Amino acid sequence: MLRLLSHDWLTQAHPHQLPPLKAQGGADWTLWLILGGRGAGKTRAGAEWVRAMALGLPPIANEPCGRIALVGETMADVREVMIEGVSGIRAVHEPAERPRWEATRRRLVWSNGAVAQAFSAEEPDSLRGPQFGAAWSDELAKWRYPEAAWDMLQFGLRLGARPRQIVTTTPRPLPLLKRLASDAKTALSHAGTTVNAYHLAPAFIDTVLSRYAGTRLGRQEIDGEFIEERADALFTRDTIERLRATDAPPLARIVVAVDPPAAAHRRAAACGIVAAGITAEGAVFVLADTTVEAAKPDVWAARAVALYQALQADALVAEFNQGGEMVRSVIATCDAGVPVTAVHASRGKHARAEPVAALYAQGRVRHVGAFPALEDEMVLFGPDGLPDGRSPDRLDALVWAVTHLALTPKAGSPRVRGMM
Repeated sequence: MLRLLSHDWLTQAHPHQLPPLKAQGGADWTLWLILGGRGAGKTRAGAEWVRAMALGLPPIANEPCGRIALVGETMADVREVMIEGVSGIRAVHEPAERPRWEATRRRLVWSNGAVAQAFSAEEPDSLRGPQFGAAWSDELAKWRYPEAAWDMLQFGLRLGARPRQIVTTTPRPLPLLKRLASDAKTALSHAGTTVNAYHLAPAFIDTVLSRYAGTRLGRQEIDGEFIEERADALFTRDTIERLRATDAPPLARIVVAVDPPAAAHRRAAACGIVAAGITAEGAVFVLADTTVEAAKPDVWAARAVALYQALQADALVAEFNQGGEMVRSVIATCDAGVPVTAVHASRGKHARAEPVAALYAQGRVRHVGAFPALEDEMVLFGPDGLPDGRSPDRLDALVWAVTHLALTPKAGSPRVRGMM
């Protein structure tokens, strides 16, 4: 009984490892795209799907698929990961049903006659000619010739009433992958590394989370997210990553900057709240982002004052273009002793951010830890704003904080102290 249960994939699988019923647009799917972090179980999902297709196992398949394509980054990856790996195709079969690997012909053969051919994405033309009823493409984001290999594979999916395919990959902002992920005809599954933590070494989880959580690499490789930036953005992820710090040195001044919503008297957009400090030598360290979404004034004011008190900051800097004295009064309601420095925007957001971006480029601004939402705004903000039209509230608050500390003459007398 235990042996049978160990091979009962439908009872063991995580939700992201089982085929969705419908595509994103509501129709039946022909492409199932699994985006996941390292160790999230993508390979196991692909191998189990191929097994079900080859053997005709309901509910995944109603009859065996006689011809299947296996496409990996290289031929070595196909064999060592997709076929012979610990979560590969042969491993997920019971010994009696396990397909044999014919190395000279680069194919797996099942006892029922089903065949899976192995292909390297480095050789797109090798996909010319063969035809299939199903395909498994692994780590598409790493393919050397993604568009060419993908196109050749599509031309070969022409057997049966309804050819289907699965893609398992850690995402990268590849045009092809982004196009597939946004297609209404694609069935999309997503999972991070921690979803599959039970099957991973605890030391691995502890190490990667403590070292990479929230960083660009961690969000891509652990959380399985698309991490994007735009060519005309003022800030780059490379600069932010290169200058990231684990701790702040003794700081001469600390400020909390607030970018209030467009209507300070009612529930509106997000309120940007960012804290930063500066050393006696002029190096700026971004300490916190506690931006609050769509909150009433008393809520975001309390959040800003709490951060000010927690960091023992020197001033609370707030933009007064939106709401004017209402900003000062709502903060005073929370704590009348908090000194509020009013700043006014006389230039556009992009122009205000340019001098701050120059400080980043010079290596004078570091982030203490990771601030994913803030950093996304930074690298997606261009001359026309954010791509989705949102207001860059976190970035605005960052700009006010850094400007006050490093670009405003006589911002205040320094008093060096360590971080609490």
